[in-house]
Amino acid sequence: MVFGKSKNPLYYQLAELIKNEIEEKGLKVDDKIPTEREYCERYNLSRATVRQAISYLEQQGYLYKVQGCGTFVSSRVYKQKLLKFYSFTDEMKKQRKTPESEILSFEKKLAGEIGKELNLSAEDFVIELIRLRMADKEKIMFEKTYLPLKKFSNLSEKDLQKNSLYGILEGRYGITFTKALERFSVTLSDESISKVLGIDKNEALMKVQRWTYTGLEVIEYTISYVRGDRFEFEVELEENSK
Repeated sequence: MVFGKSKNPLYYQLAELIKNEIEEKGLKVDDKIPTEREYCERYNLSRATVRQAISYLEQQGYLYKVQGCGTFVSSRVYKQKLLKFYSFTDEMKKQRKTPESEILSFEKKLAGEIGKELNLSAEDFVIELIRLRMADKEKIMFEKTYLPLKKFSNLSEKDLQKNSLYGILEGRYGITFTKALERFSVTLSDESISKVLGIDKNEALMKVQRWTYTGLEVIEYTISYVRGDRFEFEVELEENSK
């Protein structure tokens, strides 16, 4: 790689290159990366530039140092790309992570206040699915999903223990997802969420509400409480060609 052609600072260019190398080589947590001297010699950069790049990646949660031993891959932030349909399971696999979903609760109940999110009445029934989402054994998010019971009356907890929800909706029920709306906000973890995620009460979390459609019908409503220190969302904006 030739440095200097980009308008970005040299340290930032190197940081991006190191991140790409980690992903392309499939390095895992606690794997060691090359030394500062190796980066200096490989890319003809000053020690100060290399140190700044590594320090930046430490701050971003990608690397950590052990005095006298070197620099290692940390439990870095997991990225979720938007502007396309995705599932947590599929995205984690793409990032060479081992996804896990622990079902905390599966219940068929009156919709109540949730009914309005699915364009149902409070007297209609919904399926409430509560899950803990993990990647490489790390607790990432606490998630509540609601589905209209009248469309998925034979969906069971056992189905979800072996298959992804979206896979079941597409494969068994022939659902075609046409669009999704997501709303982001910041909230504080309450006692129950903190206990599940293994964090302190009142820690800041990203709250993500998602309405998934098939045609004009809302087929799923999900509320996710996401650890900001372990997960980030990424949006890629493209210029429209004329």
